[in-house]
Amino acid sequence: MDLGYKDKVALVTGSSKGIGYAIAQKLKQEGCKVIINGRDYAALKHAALKIDVDFVAGDVCMTDTAKDVVNNAQNLYGKLDILVCNVGSGVSLAPGFETDDEWQRVMNINLYSAVKVISQARPLLSLSHGTILCISSICGRAALGAPITYSAAKAALNSYVINSARYLAKENVRINALLPGNVVFPGSTWEAKKLKDPHMVQTMLNNEVALKRFATTEEIANWAAFLCSSVSSFATGALFTVDGGQLRD
Repeated sequence: MDLGYKDKVALVTGSSKGIGYAIAQKLKQEGCKVIINGRDYAALKHAALKIDVDFVAGDVCMTDTAKDVVNNAQNLYGKLDILVCNVGSGVSLAPGFETDDEWQRVMNINLYSAVKVISQARPLLSLSHGTILCISSICGRAALGAPITYSAAKAALNSYVINSARYLAKENVRINALLPGNVVFPGSTWEAKKLKDPHMVQTMLNNEVALKRFATTEEIANWAAFLCSSVSSFATGALFTVDGGQLRD
Protein backbone atom coordinates (compact mmCIF):
# COMPACT_ATOMS: atom_id res chain seq x y z
CA MET A 1 0.00 0.00 0.00
CA ASP A 2 1.32 3.44 -0.95
CA LEU A 3 0.99 5.66 2.13
CA GLY A 4 1.65 8.81 0.12
CA TYR A 5 4.81 9.95 1.88
CA LYS A 6 6.71 11.18 -1.16
CA ASP A 7 7.91 14.78 -0.59
CA LYS A 8 6.47 14.80 2.96
CA VAL A 9 8.52 16.17 5.87
CA ALA A 10 8.17 14.75 9.40
CA LEU A 11 9.53 15.83 12.77
CA VAL A 12 9.61 13.09 15.42
CA THR A 13 10.36 14.24 18.96
CA GLY A 14 12.02 11.95 21.48
CA SER A 15 13.36 9.74 18.74
CA SER A 16 16.98 8.81 19.42
CA LYS A 17 15.84 5.36 20.61
CA GLY A 18 12.85 3.15 21.30
CA ILE A 19 9.42 3.82 19.80
CA GLY A 20 10.36 7.25 18.44
CA TYR A 21 13.42 5.87 16.66
CA ALA A 22 11.35 3.05 15.13
CA ILE A 23 8.74 5.52 13.92
CA ALA A 24 11.40 7.72 12.34
CA GLN A 25 12.94 4.69 10.65
CA LYS A 26 9.57 3.53 9.31
CA LEU A 27 8.67 6.97 7.94
CA LYS A 28 12.06 7.13 6.25
CA GLN A 29 11.49 3.71 4.68
CA GLU A 30 8.13 4.91 3.34
CA GLY A 31 9.80 7.80 1.52
CA CYS A 32 9.38 10.60 4.02
CA LYS A 33 12.02 13.22 4.78
CA VAL A 34 12.56 12.77 8.52
CA ILE A 35 13.99 14.96 11.26
CA ILE A 36 14.59 13.32 14.63
CA ASN A 37 14.83 15.17 17.94
CA GLY A 38 16.09 14.63 21.47
CA ARG A 39 18.06 16.26 24.27
CA ASP A 40 21.26 14.19 24.00
CA TYR A 41 23.20 15.54 21.02
CA ALA A 42 25.63 12.63 20.78
CA ALA A 43 22.91 9.96 20.97
CA LEU A 44 20.77 11.87 18.50
CA LYS A 45 23.60 12.24 15.99
CA HIS A 46 24.41 8.53 16.27
CA ALA A 47 20.76 7.58 15.68
CA ALA A 48 20.47 9.95 12.72
CA LEU A 49 23.54 8.48 11.04
CA LYS A 50 22.23 4.93 11.49
CA ILE A 51 19.01 5.60 9.54
CA ASP A 52 20.27 8.47 7.36
CA VAL A 53 17.97 11.25 8.56
CA ASP A 54 18.42 14.81 9.78
CA PHE A 55 18.33 15.78 13.43
CA VAL A 56 17.63 18.79 15.62
CA ALA A 57 18.68 18.63 19.26
CA GLY A 58 16.65 20.35 21.98
CA ASP A 59 14.34 19.82 24.94
CA VAL A 60 10.78 20.42 23.70
CA CYS A 61 9.53 20.47 27.30
CA MET A 62 10.76 24.09 27.29
CA THR A 63 8.80 26.67 25.30
CA ASP A 64 11.77 28.57 23.85
CA THR A 65 13.57 25.37 22.92
CA ALA A 66 10.45 23.89 21.33
CA LYS A 67 10.24 27.02 19.19
CA ASP A 68 13.89 26.65 18.18
CA VAL A 69 13.42 22.96 17.30
CA VAL A 70 10.47 23.74 15.01
CA ASN A 71 12.27 26.68 13.41
CA ASN A 72 15.39 24.60 12.79
CA ALA A 73 13.28 21.82 11.28
CA GLN A 74 11.63 24.35 8.98
CA ASN A 75 15.02 25.67 7.94
CA LEU A 76 16.02 22.21 6.74
CA TYR A 77 13.15 21.68 4.29
CA GLY A 78 11.05 24.85 4.28
CA LYS A 79 7.90 23.10 5.52
CA LEU A 80 6.47 20.56 7.93
CA ASP A 81 3.78 17.98 7.09
CA ILE A 82 3.89 15.58 10.03
CA LEU A 83 4.60 16.03 13.73
CA VAL A 84 4.99 12.97 15.96
CA CYS A 85 5.10 13.84 19.67
CA ASN A 86 6.90 10.94 21.32
CA VAL A 87 8.65 12.48 24.33
CA GLY A 88 7.61 10.57 27.44
CA SER A 89 8.73 8.60 30.48
CA GLY A 90 6.90 6.32 32.90
CA VAL A 91 9.56 6.59 35.61
CA SER A 92 8.23 8.27 38.75
CA LEU A 93 7.73 7.93 42.50
CA ALA A 94 5.56 5.34 44.23
CA PRO A 95 1.86 6.12 44.84
CA GLY A 96 1.41 8.41 47.82
CA PHE A 97 4.99 9.68 47.72
CA GLU A 98 4.65 12.15 44.84
CA THR A 99 5.90 15.67 45.46
CA ASP A 100 4.86 18.92 43.80
CA ASP A 101 8.15 18.95 41.89
CA GLU A 102 7.60 15.36 40.73
CA TRP A 103 4.10 16.14 39.47
CA GLN A 104 5.50 19.08 37.51
CA ARG A 105 8.40 17.06 36.11
CA VAL A 106 6.23 14.19 34.88
CA MET A 107 3.59 16.53 33.44
CA ASN A 108 6.32 18.44 31.59
CA ILE A 109 7.65 15.27 30.00
CA ASN A 110 4.41 13.49 29.17
CA LEU A 111 1.97 16.34 28.48
CA TYR A 112 3.60 19.73 28.03
CA SER A 113 6.30 18.39 25.70
CA ALA A 114 3.52 17.71 23.20
CA VAL A 115 1.48 20.83 23.93
CA LYS A 116 4.47 23.14 23.52
CA VAL A 117 5.84 21.73 20.29
CA ILE A 118 2.35 21.52 18.76
CA SER A 119 1.77 25.17 19.62
CA GLN A 120 4.94 26.13 17.77
CA ALA A 121 4.30 23.86 14.78
CA ARG A 122 0.64 24.79 14.15
CA PRO A 123 1.27 27.52 11.55
CA LEU A 124 3.51 25.24 9.47
CA LEU A 125 1.16 22.27 9.74
CA SER A 126 -1.80 24.44 8.76
CA LEU A 127 -0.05 25.49 5.55
CA SER A 128 0.61 21.87 4.59
CA HIS A 129 -2.74 20.43 5.78
CA GLY A 130 -0.61 18.45 8.18
CA THR A 131 -0.99 15.68 10.71
CA ILE A 132 -0.11 15.36 14.40
CA LEU A 133 0.29 12.06 16.21
CA CYS A 134 0.80 11.95 19.99
CA ILE A 135 2.27 8.78 21.45
CA SER A 136 0.33 8.20 24.66
CA SER A 137 -0.26 5.00 26.65
CA ILE A 138 -3.00 2.63 27.74
CA CYS A 139 -2.07 3.77 31.27
CA GLY A 140 -3.99 6.94 30.47
CA ARG A 141 -7.16 4.86 30.03
CA ALA A 142 -7.08 2.41 32.94
CA ALA A 143 -5.52 1.75 36.35
CA LEU A 144 -2.77 -0.70 35.43
CA GLY A 145 -0.29 -0.19 38.26
CA ALA A 146 1.82 2.45 36.54
CA PRO A 147 2.91 5.52 38.51
CA ILE A 148 -0.04 7.81 39.18
CA THR A 149 1.77 10.87 37.86
CA TYR A 150 2.45 9.13 34.55
CA SER A 151 -1.08 7.74 34.21
CA ALA A 152 -2.62 11.14 34.97
CA ALA A 153 -0.33 12.89 32.49
CA LYS A 154 -1.19 10.44 29.72
CA ALA A 155 -4.91 10.76 30.52
CA ALA A 156 -4.51 14.52 30.17
CA LEU A 157 -2.71 14.04 26.86
CA ASN A 158 -5.56 11.85 25.61
CA SER A 159 -8.06 14.53 26.58
CA TYR A 160 -5.94 17.19 24.89
CA VAL A 161 -5.99 15.24 21.64
CA ILE A 162 -9.75 14.70 21.72
CA ASN A 163 -10.52 18.31 22.57
CA SER A 164 -8.00 19.84 20.15
CA ALA A 165 -9.35 18.10 17.08
CA ARG A 166 -12.16 20.55 16.29
CA TYR A 167 -10.16 23.76 16.39
CA LEU A 168 -7.20 22.16 14.62
CA ALA A 169 -9.53 20.90 11.88
CA LYS A 170 -10.42 24.54 11.17
CA GLU A 171 -6.69 25.04 10.55
CA ASN A 172 -6.54 22.02 8.19
CA VAL A 173 -4.67 19.90 10.75
CA ARG A 174 -5.53 16.40 11.98
CA ILE A 175 -4.52 15.12 15.44
CA ASN A 176 -4.72 11.61 16.88
CA ALA A 177 -3.14 9.60 19.67
CA LEU A 178 -1.61 6.15 19.62
CA LEU A 179 -1.88 4.23 22.91
CA PRO A 180 0.63 1.36 23.02
CA GLY A 181 0.52 -1.36 25.59
CA ASN A 182 3.68 -3.07 26.83
CA VAL A 183 6.62 -2.52 24.47
CA VAL A 184 10.11 -3.94 24.97
CA PHE A 185 13.31 -2.58 23.42
CA PRO A 186 16.95 -2.13 24.50
CA GLY A 187 17.07 0.19 27.51
CA SER A 188 13.34 0.03 28.17
CA THR A 189 11.73 -0.39 31.59
CA TRP A 190 10.36 -3.78 30.56
CA GLU A 191 13.78 -4.99 29.48
CA ALA A 192 15.09 -4.20 32.97
CA LYS A 193 12.16 -5.99 34.57
CA LYS A 194 12.71 -9.06 32.35
CA LEU A 195 16.35 -9.25 33.40
CA LYS A 196 15.42 -8.92 37.07
CA ASP A 197 12.48 -11.34 37.19
CA PRO A 198 11.62 -13.04 33.88
CA HIS A 199 9.10 -15.38 35.49
CA MET A 200 7.12 -12.49 36.98
CA VAL A 201 7.09 -10.69 33.65
CA GLN A 202 5.91 -13.70 31.68
CA THR A 203 3.23 -14.43 34.28
CA MET A 204 1.96 -10.87 33.89
CA LEU A 205 1.85 -11.25 30.12
CA ASN A 206 0.06 -14.59 30.34
CA ASN A 207 -2.54 -13.24 32.77
CA GLU A 208 -3.10 -9.71 31.44
CA VAL A 209 -2.36 -9.63 27.70
CA ALA A 210 -4.48 -11.64 25.27
CA LEU A 211 -1.55 -12.19 22.90
CA LYS A 212 0.70 -13.09 25.86
CA ARG A 213 3.70 -11.11 24.64
CA PHE A 214 5.21 -7.66 24.33
CA ALA A 215 4.85 -5.44 21.30
CA THR A 216 7.90 -4.60 19.25
CA THR A 217 8.75 -1.03 18.40
CA GLU A 218 8.30 -1.94 14.73
CA GLU A 219 4.68 -2.95 15.35
CA ILE A 220 3.95 0.40 16.97
CA ALA A 221 5.79 2.22 14.18
CA ASN A 222 3.60 0.51 11.56
CA TRP A 223 0.51 1.94 13.25
CA ALA A 224 2.13 5.37 13.49
CA ALA A 225 2.98 5.36 9.79
CA PHE A 226 -0.64 4.54 8.94
CA LEU A 227 -2.09 7.23 11.22
CA CYS A 228 0.25 9.93 9.91
CA SER A 229 -0.52 9.12 6.29
CA SER A 230 -3.20 10.27 3.87
CA VAL A 231 -4.65 6.75 4.00
CA SER A 232 -6.12 7.61 7.42
CA SER A 233 -7.37 11.03 6.28
CA PHE A 234 -10.82 10.81 7.93
CA ALA A 235 -9.44 10.09 11.41
CA THR A 236 -8.98 12.96 13.86
CA GLY A 237 -9.49 13.42 17.58
CA ALA A 238 -9.25 9.65 18.05
CA LEU A 239 -7.38 7.38 20.44
CA PHE A 240 -6.02 4.20 18.86
CA THR A 241 -5.21 1.42 21.33
CA VAL A 242 -2.55 -1.12 20.29
CA ASP A 243 -2.01 -3.32 23.32
CA GLY A 244 -2.28 -6.96 22.31
CA GLY A 245 -5.68 -7.23 23.98
CA GLN A 246 -4.75 -6.03 27.47
CA LEU A 247 -7.58 -3.56 28.06
CA ARG A 248 -10.94 -5.17 28.53
CA ASP A 249 -13.38 -2.30 27.92
